[in-house]
Amino acid sequence: MKSEKAPRNRTLVLTEEEIPALKKELLDIEKLRSFQNSGAPVPVEKILDKTINADILEALPLLPDAFADLIIIDPPYNLTKNFAGKVFNERSQKAYDEYLATWFPLVCKKLKPSGSLYICGDWKCTSSLQRAVESELTVLNRITWQREKGRGASSNWKNSMEDIWFAVKNPDDYYFNVEAVKMKRKVIAPYKENGKPKDWEEGKGGNFRLTHPGNFWDDISIPFWSMPENTDHPTQKPEKLYAKLVLASSKPGDIVFDPFLGSGTASVVAKKLDRHFVGVELSEEYCLFAQKRLLQAETNKEIQGYKGGVFWERNSISEQRKSDSKNLK
Repeated sequence: MKSEKAPRNRTLVLTEEEIPALKKELLDIEKLRSFQNSGAPVPVEKILDKTINADILEALPLLPDAFADLIIIDPPYNLTKNFAGKVFNERSQKAYDEYLATWFPLVCKKLKPSGSLYICGDWKCTSSLQRAVESELTVLNRITWQREKGRGASSNWKNSMEDIWFAVKNPDDYYFNVEAVKMKRKVIAPYKENGKPKDWEEGKGGNFRLTHPGNFWDDISIPFWSMPENTDHPTQKPEKLYAKLVLASSKPGDIVFDPFLGSGTASVVAKKLDRHFVGVELSEEYCLFAQKRLLQAETNKEIQGYKGGVFWERNSISEQRKSDSKNLK
């Protein structure tokens, strides 16, 4: 007997009726090859704003070099994990390094000379990721973000952090817009100068200050069942997390490429923020989730935790609503 979702459970599902139409929007290896002219790479306009259902090792040689302004990668971590029936098995560090070497240099060829790349990982694989990135690009920073989910371990510290390595091809020529990724934080001890707020705003929703972003992010909420972006993908990244990367390291109209698209977060965020996107994903099911989310993004560009052009602290929805009410008056 099929169980029904709770009323507040907004996890995305695919219905039999909508699957055929979603499938028609996908590209596969055969379609990519049909776009080739005398064996040349596929023209970028043929893959723009598309989801490619294919193995990355088959797809990469068909894609043009230097087409992406921004690349975001969320590869399988060095953990045993089931991705829609396809199991990635944990391996030795040496074997994981060798796995990265099969595709990471090829991905870097798709980055423009002035482009930026972000790659996600956890504590077990982050050293491997650093070595892989440094072999091809210049590392500018390591972002660590707080991943508050799960019950924890009984004989170890709970793993509640993940890393994102930030790298570029040319450290003297890359785009970074710090103004687009400022954080709105509550002021606990507001300071006034000549009776007026100093570097903060006073309002009905509370006292807030816009701050420059650091490389530790504690404002991210993992997708869960009451959030409309949530899917059954086991390692889905939050839209808010990727929104920071997209806004900081790309301009409207730029191309965002994700070679391990999963359920589509990078493409969906790019679309919501008026960028172009290209995504490659092996699982057809996850590709269909991505397509459904892209359809929804045509009429709903909301990103939880990002409002009014700024990023808000976690658990500040009531303050955001008060701010909205104030702005409408």
